Amino acid sequence: TYGISEAEIVGCKCHQVSHHSEVPCHQNGEDCPHKQVFDTGMPHQVLHIHYDKHNKPDRVRIKGNPVKGSDGKLYLGESVFRLSPDAILDCSEQGVLGNSPAFLAFLEKLESAAETNASVLLVGESGVGKDMAAQYIHKLSSREGYAFTQLRCTTIGNTAFESELFGHERGAFNGCVGRRFGLFESADGGTLFIDEVSDVPIELQGRLLSALESGKYRRIGGREMLKADVRIVSCTSRDLLKLVEDGKFRADLYYRLAGIKVVIPPLRERKRDIPILAETLLTRIDSKHGHAYKINDAALKKLIRHSFPGNIRELKNILQQAALLSTNGIITPDLIKLDMSLVPDNSAARTPADAKGLSIKDLEVKHIAELLNKHDGHRRKVADELGISERTLYRKLDRYGLNEAGKSA
Repeated sequence: TYGISEAEIVGCKCHQVSHHSEVPCHQNGEDCPHKQVFDTGMPHQVLHIHYDKHNKPDRVRIKGNPVKGSDGKLYLGESVFRLSPDAILDCSEQGVLGNSPAFLAFLEKLESAAETNASVLLVGESGVGKDMAAQYIHKLSSREGYAFTQLRCTTIGNTAFESELFGHERGAFNGCVGRRFGLFESADGGTLFIDEVSDVPIELQGRLLSALESGKYRRIGGREMLKADVRIVSCTSRDLLKLVEDGKFRADLYYRLAGIKVVIPPLRERKRDIPILAETLLTRIDSKHGHAYKINDAALKKLIRHSFPGNIRELKNILQQAALLSTNGIITPDLIKLDMSLVPDNSAARTPADAKGLSIKDLEVKHIAELLNKHDGHRRKVADELGISERTLYRKLDRYGLNEAGKSA
């Protein structure tokens, strides 16, 4: 596949050949199918980045299966499937691009979700690329040939929301002079993306739930019962379960929307991806400005040190500004203008009276343990408060020996 001769492969470790790494992938923070199969005796599949002899990356899905020999010894049977790059390239501008372990775990969930017809809830901070993740799911799904329709809840007032979603008949209300088709109807056969679903008015959530469960609805002022086959992908940057507890969001609607829940990692958890993201974003800027831009290593290091509270959107804005300031097409550190007003000041949290002398690792262990006790060991709530995925949290719990912390006796 990668043009490497048999003599170059035989006798080498798999990670040396496919990852160009001298250590196994699980020691680099990746999910290793070999380790999982031999540790558990169960099948396991992951997404990985392989490299050819020219060091060109290749995104693949690996399926590992346990195979027992006649002597009872356990072997590994492995299948490797190359993934089409087309959809990935189309979505690269807003962050569906990278090779960090956090990104690959997230991408695997997206691709698994795309294979089903279940509702998907995307959860992530502002600027992580939730809209592009939704388009990525649609593009890889069986509905790809039909419409991808967006409902942006933050831009619609309560009075217009129902009409926007379900449409209306002529004369349905004052000033209504004609029939309007709603977005639910427009998305028939395809995907309806509900952007920031937490802003759906509480008084309309029941009608939305009914339409999602039955596929049936009426336009405002209409008598005819209409039907549409719509796959729902929604997103939020807020804690919907907290809104449910506060009576601001219906629990039955939440569970209908969260058939598959996918947490999108913030950029600070995938800093390994910043160079490739920067290169891709600058390529897009090249085409718009008609100039070629390159970023030097010192500027990249400055970006990698930044915490990016605005995530991919912030990175894009920083690079656009740097490109405008550049006179020779080279992005240097002095052109990287960081808005530190959005970065939280954690200085007090880093040095409380009872934490003096502790290392960064000790502080993190202490903080996670306190959150586990606060939430009675509820992993999802702890992950949400930390702003990380549950998968990342579980790796930290294993590393720090906190698997039993917060659990009642």
